[in-house]
Amino acid sequence: MANGELNVDRSALDQLLQKRFFIAPSFEIYGGIKGLYDFGPTGTALQQNLIGLWRQHFVIEEDMLEIDCSIITPSRVLETSGHVEKFADWMCRDTVSNDFLRADHLVEEVLEARLEGDALARGMAEVSIQADAAAKQAGAKKSKKKGGAAAPVRLDDEAADRFRGILAQIDNYDGAALGELIVKYDIRNPATGNAVTAPMPFNLMFGTSIGPTGALKGFLRPETAQGQFMNFSRLLEFNNQKMPFASAMIGRSFRNEISPRQGILRVREFTMAEVEHFVDPLNKAHPRFDEVAGLTLPLLPAARQLEEKTDPVFMTVGDAVGQGIVNNQTLGYFLGRIYLYLMKIGIRGDLLRFRQHMGNEMAHYACDCWDAEIKTTDGWIECVGCADRSAYDLTKHSEATNKKLVVQENLPEPLVYEKLVCVPNSKVFGPRLRRAAAAVERHLAALPEAELAALRDALVRDGRATVTLAGTAADGAHEITADMVAIEKQTITEHVRVYTPNVIEPSFGIGRILHALIEHSYSVRAGDGQRAVLGFNPLVAPFKCLVLPLSGNASFAKPLREVARRLRAAGVPARVDDTASASIGRRYARNDEIGTPFAITVDFQTAEDNTVTLRERDTTNQIRGPLQEMVEVVKSLVDGASTWSDVLGRYPLIDAVASDTEA
Repeated sequence: MANGELNVDRSALDQLLQKRFFIAPSFEIYGGIKGLYDFGPTGTALQQNLIGLWRQHFVIEEDMLEIDCSIITPSRVLETSGHVEKFADWMCRDTVSNDFLRADHLVEEVLEARLEGDALARGMAEVSIQADAAAKQAGAKKSKKKGGAAAPVRLDDEAADRFRGILAQIDNYDGAALGELIVKYDIRNPATGNAVTAPMPFNLMFGTSIGPTGALKGFLRPETAQGQFMNFSRLLEFNNQKMPFASAMIGRSFRNEISPRQGILRVREFTMAEVEHFVDPLNKAHPRFDEVAGLTLPLLPAARQLEEKTDPVFMTVGDAVGQGIVNNQTLGYFLGRIYLYLMKIGIRGDLLRFRQHMGNEMAHYACDCWDAEIKTTDGWIECVGCADRSAYDLTKHSEATNKKLVVQENLPEPLVYEKLVCVPNSKVFGPRLRRAAAAVERHLAALPEAELAALRDALVRDGRATVTLAGTAADGAHEITADMVAIEKQTITEHVRVYTPNVIEPSFGIGRILHALIEHSYSVRAGDGQRAVLGFNPLVAPFKCLVLPLSGNASFAKPLREVARRLRAAGVPARVDDTASASIGRRYARNDEIGTPFAITVDFQTAEDNTVTLRERDTTNQIRGPLQEMVEVVKSLVDGASTWSDVLGRYPLIDAVASDTEA
């Protein structure tokens, strides 16, 4: 199915995921806690396979430098990065129950429900018209409904269009705008019908204290990026001072979600995989851009969203960069690589789009950002973010610590130019500013030339000027007089170029990708809606091969162990299911539910000629061959070296000794 539609019974799928222990609520015997989940054997194996492929696709193929950093982060680091002040969502409170709701999700949920009700009402009206016409023709009286649930409400066309326009831009509304929508459209808590308060900011970080005194405040990291920025200079040295380069990190992050929901799509503890690609701000070309330039991606640019459109345009990466829709080659390159990774693991291309952030939703550090959004039963879900963070983080941390987080690049020829510079008069500057002198001097040295010229003009005109510092030990306003500094043009000769790199950051939510992949892989057997199948491709399937005996006959034990041993020795995760009480069909079915792509069955013929049957999950077709050959066939299939079609070209199908219908 490749029509942009997802036919999944979410309730049945959720039951399957717990039944087969993909996931389960954490601390369930104590009642559980919203937003916290444990992964069982199948979920853990699936997640590790996604991570393993991610590491191969990015870390190894891109020659990245993988590191692992501390989860507990001192408050000062996150104050500098802007997270303490700005890492927040807008929250409302139910005025009666005191339940908290995320404001944008509340508006989205209510307006979507109203549009669904409108569509249902319009459909019912059409059916009613047709029924009345038929009844009138037959001479019957119109029936009257009594009782029952509240009827769906039809909206006028203008209101329906207005709601669609709001939903198309929902990520672009700030707290004040969300509050206006809540009042204007009488948006209430859907669970209670109660009014809600005006939106207020809620910081999403988990606070903690470091050490026994509690004096050193810290947080559980909300992302893995900051640890990579802290180690920039060491990474640059390890890379022999060569630019560009990328670091990578896979690990847990924590966000204190206001109202966790949607299973593992919105949780408070999750696994991230992030890349920080450090690049020259004057040259964001990528040496391998031609490898992805021809890829066609479904793009939803910010300008299209402002036109209240939600359908993507299909455009090559090369055209998107060439037309300035995507900011630069390196950002475009990673969009292409993200697309290839998602296709490799089994995400459906017709249920994927790349949406550009609009102005109000852009992170405080980003100058351009795109989200890879995957369609699930919960709608379009952001699963990967790809941002150009400019030089924000390295610059801020450098200013806060007075440590140079820069690249020094030898120039082939000296660079000579005129520059406006500020030279303090040491006899006056230090004594006047005292402890603030060093911080003010650094501030003046870092001012852009236009601001420095404005300061010079103010000193010439008024004899004094005020500079304001923030994020330093000397925050506040400081007066500068004309005798304290000389601001003048100087000829600068540079043999070494010093610059702060920009950062392109692809950031992956592994749990969200995992859930989307499960939904995209879910189906039921034709003619039997009770037999669910997770059609994972062999690269990501939690278990690659099922090994089972035809029955509980004791003679099958030895060859069964031998098959499992050989598969595992070949690096193929194999699961033995020798439950005597279950039929062969039942055992096939329950392993189809965890996505196992292949099954080797030991039967009575195995004892005679050492052959076994090999079953393929999606077609349920079977072939027969020598035990070692079948192990090698499975190994080739799992590694992606061959396909089932290739195998059928070498081995004929057989009438299955072990039937799928024996459930």
